[in-house]
Amino acid sequence: MKIFILSSGEYGSKIVNGIANHGFAEKIVGVHEFPPYEELPEFIEDIQEYVPENVPKADLIIATGIHGDVNMVIPEVVEKSNAKSVIVPIYHPKQVPIGLQNEIKKSLGGEIAIVFPKPFCSLTPIGDDFIDEFTAIFGKPKFEIHADDVIKSVKVLRGAPCGSSWYIAENIIGTQVDDGEFEANNKLHNFPCSSSMIVDTGTGDTILHLASYKMKEAIKRTLGFTNRVAVVDREICEGSGGCEHFCLKACPNVLSGSDTISLNDDGKACIDPGSCGACEICVNECPYGVIEIYEERVPVKKDPK
Repeated sequence: MKIFILSSGEYGSKIVNGIANHGFAEKIVGVHEFPPYEELPEFIEDIQEYVPENVPKADLIIATGIHGDVNMVIPEVVEKSNAKSVIVPIYHPKQVPIGLQNEIKKSLGGEIAIVFPKPFCSLTPIGDDFIDEFTAIFGKPKFEIHADDVIKSVKVLRGAPCGSSWYIAENIIGTQVDDGEFEANNKLHNFPCSSSMIVDTGTGDTILHLASYKMKEAIKRTLGFTNRVAVVDREICEGSGGCEHFCLKACPNVLSGSDTISLNDDGKACIDPGSCGACEICVNECPYGVIEIYEERVPVKKDPK
């Protein structure tokens, strides 16, 4: 597979380095660097001025760290490179608005696979050859952990493209297993994660928090338990009898595409302890007070080996 990267700013550089340092350096056929978004006009009248002059043949285009209308170079780059797949990771709420995403998709037509993972570490296989080859190494984190009461070793099976998963794997060794998910979260901030701390209106949470939920989920699904999760009291949950399911409508993980909260046949909410970020948003949104944060060990469905 040949990858051509369109990059801008500190976030873009971190992604380029992460991909190159963790297994895909030989697959990168070129990197085109755009000026930081602060130096670009808010509205671009002639996108041709920003299309790279030298575009190599490629299979996959990754556009990372690019803000606003300059993202409209993507269709031109796809045409020049003969690429079949595109990844545009979202790390800032104002980076590539939905309207701009739709405009890019329309310009590409229906034959090019394109995804906008928010954040990049939420990316999973979609059934496209090149995107799925990328997610064999990069995307939603997945670990292999050997531990007793203490974490003995950690292997990254799939890691965040920024490189944070490998940093975390090295730095949680020696941690008590009960503290594993929390220490992984701390290390993500120490790395540090470059995703935005501005609240994303589409999910009601920050993209950095969404990234931290994915990292904690990876640890929980490897160890098989969590020590902090939102729990529904099913005895008093209203279910279909009058509940408007505010928890489901407000969960940032659900709003970003996960099945963190689902409804049983009776309409009562069920929270997946593996993907729950314990953000407490559902606790505050439930008008009946039936959700609380539980801080004891709860089993989590493990990832298949």
